[in-house]
Amino acid sequence: MSGSIFGKRFTVTTWGESHGPCIGAVIDGCPAGVRLDPEMIQRDLDRRRPGRSPYASPRREADQAQILSGVFQGYTTGTPIAILIPNQDPKSGDYSHLAAVFRPGHADYTYEEKFGVRDYRGGGRASGRETAARVAAGAVAKQLLAEFQIDITAYTYAIGPITIDPARFDPEAAAANPLAMPDADAAARAAGFLDQLAAEKDSVGGVVECLVTGLPAGIGEPVFEKLDAMLAKAVFSIGAVKAVEIGSGVQSAQMRGSEHNDWLRYEADGSLAKLSNHAGGILGGISDGSPITLRAYFKPTPSIGQKQLTVTTAKTNVEVAVTGRHDPVIVPRAVVVVEAMTALTLADYLLIGATSRISSLKRLFQQ
Repeated sequence: MSGSIFGKRFTVTTWGESHGPCIGAVIDGCPAGVRLDPEMIQRDLDRRRPGRSPYASPRREADQAQILSGVFQGYTTGTPIAILIPNQDPKSGDYSHLAAVFRPGHADYTYEEKFGVRDYRGGGRASGRETAARVAAGAVAKQLLAEFQIDITAYTYAIGPITIDPARFDPEAAAANPLAMPDADAAARAAGFLDQLAAEKDSVGGVVECLVTGLPAGIGEPVFEKLDAMLAKAVFSIGAVKAVEIGSGVQSAQMRGSEHNDWLRYEADGSLAKLSNHAGGILGGISDGSPITLRAYFKPTPSIGQKQLTVTTAKTNVEVAVTGRHDPVIVPRAVVVVEAMTALTLADYLLIGATSRISSLKRLFQQ
């Protein structure tokens, strides 16, 4: 199966299925000497794992990461880092009635058409469970980026029609409520809305906003592999994402050049400052040193208890109501997945950027 490897210098291969014995990731290209804290990997996995709130799947998974290689005495060795995450609570029997049914909104039909066979137990590789491996790999990338004081923070920007108010932005609120919303009032209203949807056996989508600070200017590539293009590709690879914005995003189409252009000034200390950030921290596909801002738009969870029209592998028309354990909204658990894919992209481009100038190579090898 192609398409399971991400990156050029800092590469990640994820493997495993939702209801197999385990899932995991292999990271290659991570420089030696990075202080790697397993607790930071576990902390991010805990943010993503199910069963932790009434608005997440009740599947009980400890998601205890096991680092099998590439780390010695707390530091990376420069060799491949293998991370394994056991599947402990699959309950594959919940999906037996769907073996011959294509669930609306899922990848069942397209996998069948491409491969001629599919793992109907939770969707196999198409399951959101695959993202646990991404989160583990992303936590390694974050620790590499932290060596350069590069920080990535994401949070729930909207659930359905309920959007946070920037005037009430509180990072501690995002950590305190199960919806990861940095606005306690919006979180309370969103919780009530989700309770209503649960009673109706329905689901909803939402938006994750991600902010990158500390990234120096000059990271990225021009033309076909622009930094914003690769960030969009990375975030779009998350199964439920249907749109990605960088900076002012779709609003740019309604703005004038005089409004959208970010004016530049030199500060008294000689540093360059932007008076606005409509570009979202990227110009010409290359970082400009200001914060990178992106938003990922997630579709509603397709597994709902309402009856829906669909078809079978025998080409008959049927109705289906998807039972089992599913999230009424995927957004809160996807926050850390967006962080992970952003971190993997930046770690890769940071290493690529190290060879952009001959002067950098000379400083390294002609000491």
